[in-house]
Amino acid sequence: MLKYLLVGISLFICHLAYSQTDYRAKISDKDSGAPLVGATILLKELSLGAVSDENGLILLEQVPDGTFTLEIRYLGYETLRIKRTFPVGPSEMPEEFSLDHSEEEMEELIVQSNRSSRVIEDVPTRVEIIAGEELSEKGNMKPGDIRMLLNESTGIQTQQTSATSYNSSIRIQGLDGKYTQLLRDGLPLYAGYSSGLSLMQIAPLDLAQVEVIKGASSTLYGGGAIAGLVNLISKSPQEEPNCP
Repeated sequence: MLKYLLVGISLFICHLAYSQTDYRAKISDKDSGAPLVGATILLKELSLGAVSDENGLILLEQVPDGTFTLEIRYLGYETLRIKRTFPVGPSEMPEEFSLDHSEEEMEELIVQSNRSSRVIEDVPTRVEIIAGEELSEKGNMKPGDIRMLLNESTGIQTQQTSATSYNSSIRIQGLDGKYTQLLRDGLPLYAGYSSGLSLMQIAPLDLAQVEVIKGASSTLYGGGAIAGLVNLISKSPQEEPNCP
């Protein structure tokens, strides 16, 4: 009786061993055929996954028998989801998958240089940039002027100086508006004098981004930048109109 019991246990263990297989796959770019390093493959029903190596190869160990959903992901590429029944087959060659590039475009990043020959680690000025969704949100909320855009930035306050013309001054870190330099595309706006500037004259809809430097910058931008400066960067003209 013990002999038959041992034989049954052996057969059960062999069945378990054969019911789990190793699955191999290769992930590559559909256009160039180059292997994708760091692509992930996931069996959603089992929460079993792996990452491709430098050759684009992926190994999933001890996959049980059954039908599962393979989900293949890679940054900048479209996600691929397919059904596979395991065991796949006796072939020892890895199954190949090709991923298409994603059509979604990332937000444009504009890099501009400072008027200094020093490296960035030695430059004491810190530039804050208002761009992208925040600039679009403020422009939609108040498209007539940049008062809201500047007033909601930390350390900046717009103070109305005239009840009739709605002129306003830009105060940075509590200093008077005449110590704030206002630039348009890197050039002084209104002769560099912003204490009596009417912010109603500047619409945020044609701005690509706004750069703010808080603190003394008179060495680089003149005596009007003792409190700081605001640089308004215009949008570049395109071949086709961009209508909101």
